[in-house]
Amino acid sequence: MSGLGDGLIDLAAVAVLAVAVAGLWRRDVRALVGLLRLQGWALALVAAVAAVRGRDVGLGVTAVLVLVVKAGVVPVLLGRVARRDPGAREGAPLINVPASLVIAAALVALAVVAGAPLHALDPTASTALAPLGLATVLAGYLLLVTRRRALSQVVGLLVIDNGIALTTFLLTSGVPLIVELGGTLDVLLVVVVIRALLGTMRARFGGIDLDGLSELRD
Repeated sequence: MSGLGDGLIDLAAVAVLAVAVAGLWRRDVRALVGLLRLQGWALALVAAVAAVRGRDVGLGVTAVLVLVVKAGVVPVLLGRVARRDPGAREGAPLINVPASLVIAAALVALAVVAGAPLHALDPTASTALAPLGLATVLAGYLLLVTRRRALSQVVGLLVIDNGIALTTFLLTSGVPLIVELGGTLDVLLVVVVIRALLGTMRARFGGIDLDGLSELRD
């Protein structure tokens, strides 16, 4: 099980980062929500394999929680917002797609360099993968700051949260269940509030493009 478990964690951790980078490539907001769901599945797999390998019931419950919230409830809520927005597509990100991918590659390299000391302190397979979590966080920040539509920026924020969770799972073999429960519920609450705000913005202004809203005057 050890070899299979390590392989599954490797694959899932790479998938979490790959989805974050793919988000920089896609402009359709509905596609971004779909990628967020895939990332939730991959993150839950990391936690589940770590739970089985460590025989940790609490981490197993955490994996189920991640699956339900990050791969289920949150994408469903955001998907409903995206389906109701007829223009749910990025017209012109602040940085074009090729440049975003080049920057993402540089950020991945930076994360690998920054994570090297961690692996030197604890040379295990999990710490070797920790830079993937850090790179996911950086890719999420890039998505957050380069997109104009509010929903795309929400997805970037959630990608950052998933990257932090991945790093935590890899470096500490999970977190106490109560901590993860609190963090997940916070994320869910934020998404519910943002969904309500985006619905109000669309009803009043006819869209949720933040650049367009910035031109409004009192």
